Amino acid sequence: MDKKNLSERDICTKLITPALEKAGWNKLTQFLEEVSFTDGKIYVRGKMTARGERKRADYVLYYKPNIPIAIIEAKDNKHSVRAGMQQALNYARILDIPCVFSSNGDGFLFHDRTATDAQIEEEIPLDNFPTPQQLWEKYKKYKGIITPDAEKIAAQPYYADGSGRNPRYYQQIAVNRTVEAIANGQNRILLVMATGTGKTYTAFQIIHRLWKSGAKKRILFLADRNALIDQTRRGDFKHFKDKMTVVKHRQIDKSYEIYLALYQGLSGSDEAANVYKQFSPDFFDLIVIDECHRGSANEDSAWREILSYFKNATHVGLTATPKETEETSNSEYFGEPVYTYTLKQGIDDGFLAPYQVVRVALNVDAEGWRPEQGKTDKAGNLVEDRVYNRSDYDRKLAIDERTDIVAQKVTEFLKGYDRFAKTIIFCVDIDHAERMRSAMARHNADLVAENYKYVMQITGDNDEGKRELDNFIAPEERYPVIATTSELMTTGVDAQTCKVIVLDANINSMTKFKQIIGRGTRINEEYGKRYFTILDFRNATDLFADTAFDGDPIRIKPVSEEEDLSTIVEEDENNTTPIIDEVSGEEIEMTPQPPVIRYPSLPGGGMAQEPRQKVYVNGVDVSVLVSRELYFDNQGKPITTSLKDHTKGIIQGKFASLDDFLNRWNTTERKEAIVAELLEQGVLVEALYEAVDKEVDLFDLICHVAYDQPPLSRKERANNVKKRDYFTKYGPQSKKVLEALLDKYADEGITNIESMDVLKVKPLTDFGSPVEILKEFGGKPNYLKAIKELENELYKITA
Repeated sequence: MDKKNLSERDICTKLITPALEKAGWNKLTQFLEEVSFTDGKIYVRGKMTARGERKRADYVLYYKPNIPIAIIEAKDNKHSVRAGMQQALNYARILDIPCVFSSNGDGFLFHDRTATDAQIEEEIPLDNFPTPQQLWEKYKKYKGIITPDAEKIAAQPYYADGSGRNPRYYQQIAVNRTVEAIANGQNRILLVMATGTGKTYTAFQIIHRLWKSGAKKRILFLADRNALIDQTRRGDFKHFKDKMTVVKHRQIDKSYEIYLALYQGLSGSDEAANVYKQFSPDFFDLIVIDECHRGSANEDSAWREILSYFKNATHVGLTATPKETEETSNSEYFGEPVYTYTLKQGIDDGFLAPYQVVRVALNVDAEGWRPEQGKTDKAGNLVEDRVYNRSDYDRKLAIDERTDIVAQKVTEFLKGYDRFAKTIIFCVDIDHAERMRSAMARHNADLVAENYKYVMQITGDNDEGKRELDNFIAPEERYPVIATTSELMTTGVDAQTCKVIVLDANINSMTKFKQIIGRGTRINEEYGKRYFTILDFRNATDLFADTAFDGDPIRIKPVSEEEDLSTIVEEDENNTTPIIDEVSGEEIEMTPQPPVIRYPSLPGGGMAQEPRQKVYVNGVDVSVLVSRELYFDNQGKPITTSLKDHTKGIIQGKFASLDDFLNRWNTTERKEAIVAELLEQGVLVEALYEAVDKEVDLFDLICHVAYDQPPLSRKERANNVKKRDYFTKYGPQSKKVLEALLDKYADEGITNIESMDVLKVKPLTDFGSPVEILKEFGGKPNYLKAIKELENELYKITA
């Protein structure tokens, strides 16, 4: 057998797999091939979406299902045995795997992440691959598992319901690290996982493994909202069946093993309400605290008393947003997280929805509003004379026109996007949510007339609205479409199909901001939810610039006074620039918020009245201001020079002269490779296309920006080729194919004609199947040669 003629897949099938089986690895339960462990990042243009490439390991080896202990990266035999090692090490880091192998079919290179000496890397023969027990010993060393009892707990199988559902890689890591930490005697554990990443499922697997192993016999799951308890009971925890109970009406039954409870249901302001004391302090040996960034993090809270009472139990805290302030600290109580999976990781892996931001600056927000002399409120009382600003609106002062223009702009956006896209409008308080519901109803009177539940106020005081919360969450329910809320929906609401989040509340807490953004991050492919949009009326998205935020938006779009939000999606969809393979850092510079200044009464005017709780006014001129975009580099720092100068510096740093660039361009097989390189260097390609008001391709964009060459549009380049009568050397049918490809280039750019898939779409399909077209050129090599020559002709004039 000549290995040099074998493909990578052949190397796996004929050489690596037999070597594993010979070493005692069970093909059915102990190793998987071609393991895709991410879903592929989602890219968005208008209403169109596409997924990027998944990360895929050639082999993952397991001691038991979901306990991965080794990874193998394979290459064909034209590569060395070491060629796959760097990729394998990267995947091993992501997957938390200690034993790393690369192979080309001759043997294996073994990298031992538990070693600290010269034995860290060694070549081993093909027929001497380590056994499962040998690598399990390495894994135990890597995890610090020493005693037989700890090993028993760490090796406890996951729960499997027969549906084929398996945890995602980061859930595996979270479960394994938590179980292993407890097996090793750790009693305070913190898990940080972004909203929408399956914390409840993770908690279920942790609890089930510890319960089944006998390490923990009675377990309490604590939350602070009924919705969280109900979702947990009906969801993953249903597999506990009759072993589980929900504590209700302060009634305690000690015959169960798994308890779900609200903090508020166990404690209260008087001793009689503290029903948790009906349990002995040692009754529970495991307590899992959901959303632990809230009450339990605060040292003097009543909720913390419950944890203190059961202090001998193991406490596991779950949160998307750990809280760290002078008064409150998750890490001080639980210690540093055993694992963190961030919003940015979730978006990059394709498990969470990306988002774009539309920022709307109102004149009264940016400039402040001072009542004119003698201005009275709607009750006829004189309005206190001072400058009001964003921090006052809807908290101390409610301006009818401001509420109305927010409702108008949200409606505009939905009309251009999807009027039945589930939307949450976050308001300052319940009163503001009530007024916003009314304003949205007026601007959507046609749909409200069809069904009054089109827009609903869902707040803690509104029973009818609260009853509709489940319908809003349920993907299959059409109504309500729009929910106005203040605090009730900021957390613990699994709104899988929420596509629009409107921020009309002042958000100063990073914890709260992340929780609100988390309402939109879930993906539901079945119902077309792959991304969401944030409409920001309060500059709340300034928090994206905070170092504590970890998941940047696709883009930030400012809005001018004359701009209709209904056109925003369409404009983006019509953009023909290449999709950028990273989340952009674009932002805009807003007028600074004016300080609160108190003025004395004006001549001729009465003295200002004593401030009341909230003042309601109308007759105020409220409009949208013009804004400009502020761009950020690939380090997240604002670009202070012009966008063109910034780009020119990056490109000239890579290609010193025009000749250097032309040489690279003409010798690169696929131009998208150059696009990817420039994006990695921090070139904001999409923003540059918008700055150059012409339908040019990347070649002209670079030559113009970096080397001051006059740009030609794609159409001009295509016409220049046609004028040169270049196609006369080809037969009639081949000539028609090339002319069609040239037109395709003029419309869509160079990367599309480089792909063989272009032969499967109109108008190329008019000339026959891909096989028939290739035959016209005398085979695939001749066709590819013709495409390369066509590219050279397209760019000849610049050279």
